[in-house]
Amino acid sequence: MNENQLLAEGFEAHRGHLRAVAYRMLGSLSEADDAVQEAWLRLSRSDTGAVRNLGGWLTTVVGRVCLDMLRSRTARREEPLGVRLPDPVISGEGGPGPEDQALLADSVGLALLVVLETLAPAERLAFVLHDLFAVPFEEIAPIVDRTPAAARQLASRARRRVRGAAPVPDADLARQREVVDAFLAAARDGDFDGLIAVLDPDVVLRADYGPAPARAPREVHGAAAVADQALTFSRLSGTDLRSRPALVNGAVGVVSFREGRPFSVLAFTVTDGRIVAVDILADPGRLSGLDLTDLD
Repeated sequence: MNENQLLAEGFEAHRGHLRAVAYRMLGSLSEADDAVQEAWLRLSRSDTGAVRNLGGWLTTVVGRVCLDMLRSRTARREEPLGVRLPDPVISGEGGPGPEDQALLADSVGLALLVVLETLAPAERLAFVLHDLFAVPFEEIAPIVDRTPAAARQLASRARRRVRGAAPVPDADLARQREVVDAFLAAARDGDFDGLIAVLDPDVVLRADYGPAPARAPREVHGAAAVADQALTFSRLSGTDLRSRPALVNGAVGVVSFREGRPFSVLAFTVTDGRIVAVDILADPGRLSGLDLTDLD
C-alpha cells in the first residue's frame, strides 16, 4: 500500500467524526459533506509527515472550513429572515442506521441545532469543538485568531445561550411517543383542552416553509397559541395527509406525505412528560432532498 492509499484509509477512518463536527457547525447535511470533502482536498495537498494525531489535525481543518462557510453565509445574507430550521436526520423508529449513528452521537437534537444557528460563527465553533468534541482551547484559539482565554470566553457565552434555550428531551422514547400521539389525536379531534394537557406552558413552535412569500416562516410561543396553530393546521390539511412515525435527530417525530410526496416533518421535544418544542419543516425544496429510506 502506497502513501496515498494509507492517507486515504486514515481519512476514511475519521470521516464519520468529521461529518458529525461539520453538521453541528453548519446545520446542513449537504454543506457538511462539502466541508468534509474540502478537508480531504487539503489533506491530500499537505505535507503530513509531522502530523502525529491525524484525527485532531482533520478536526481543526474541518473547523476552519466550517467557520469560513458560516462567515461567508453571513456576509452574503443568504439566510432568510425569520425561522430557518437545520436539516433533520430522519430514521425509522428502530433507530438510525450505522452511517447516521456517529452523526447523531451526544443527542444532537433539532432543538439544540436551532439554538446553535443563533450563535455568532466564532462562538459556535468554540462551543461545538470544545463542549461537544472536547477539543482543547489551545487548539481552538488559532482557528478563531484569538488567545486560548478568549476562545474560552466564546464557548462560555455560547454555553449560556444553549443552556437557557435548548431543552433536553426525555430519554424514554416510548414515553415521548405516548405524549406525541396524544398531541396528534387531540389535534385531529379538535380537542383544545387535550392539546393544552400535553403542552408545556412555555412551548415554542417553529415552522419553516422555505422561501415562498405566501407562507412566511413563523415562531409561536405559549401553549394556547400553539394549540390554536395545531387545530388550524389540522383543519386546513384535511384528510389527504398520510403520516408515518419517525425519529427526527433521535427524538420522536412524524413525517407526513401528500400524494406520495413528503409534505412536512414534525420534530417534537418532550421534557418532563410535556412538549416544550415543535419544529416543522415544510419547505418543499428541502423536503424533496431528504433521505427517507429508513422509513421503508
